[in-house]
Amino acid sequence: MPSADRRLQPRRKPRQVRAELTRERILAAAAHVFAEHGYAAGTTNRIAERARVSIGSLYQYFPNKDAILAALLVRHIDRGSWPEASRLDMSPGTLEATVRALVRDAIDAHRDDPQLLRIMIEEAPLSQELLDAVDRHGRTRVAELRELLGRHPDVRVRDLDVAAELILFTVEINTHKLMAAPRAIPVETFARELVDMVTRYLRGDIDPCR
Repeated sequence: MPSADRRLQPRRKPRQVRAELTRERILAAAAHVFAEHGYAAGTTNRIAERARVSIGSLYQYFPNKDAILAALLVRHIDRGSWPEASRLDMSPGTLEATVRALVRDAIDAHRDDPQLLRIMIEEAPLSQELLDAVDRHGRTRVAELRELLGRHPDVRVRDLDVAAELILFTVEINTHKLMAAPRAIPVETFARELVDMVTRYLRGDIDPCR
């Protein structure tokens, strides 16, 4: 695993509600500034102005804009849950609908701001907080998906643990790529083909190793 950049450590951890609100205001302002001006022109001065805080106050929380972008990506990752998973229909014949719900959830989580998503993917440096968030999110989502697949009667894979990791990686990487840089492929076409591929694999119709 790549090592974290120590320059990205937040300078101040909010301990009171007011401090947490200030930190969130800075992050919200940064998201707007990066999306509007791009990362190179998204200076800390512009972020502080948008957040209506002094530049000194901003630096109490973040040492530089790289640390702010890393924090934005951590927040994005930590929001990536799948609350509807426990309410899905697990009866025979519903596997395609289950996979469609997974793909739709991934797409909906990345619709809001393609420009900011692209900046986070291309520019965000590796902070320890980011590495921890990626690991935490990955383990949580894989375990969640593995438990769901284990309960579905139509799943026919040899190894549920490996299948859960393969599917999560495939869905998230391809969704990030499409939503960060929309191309000529309509979202609905992308979703249909991805659902078909994952469903066929889970049913045992295709073997990814062949």
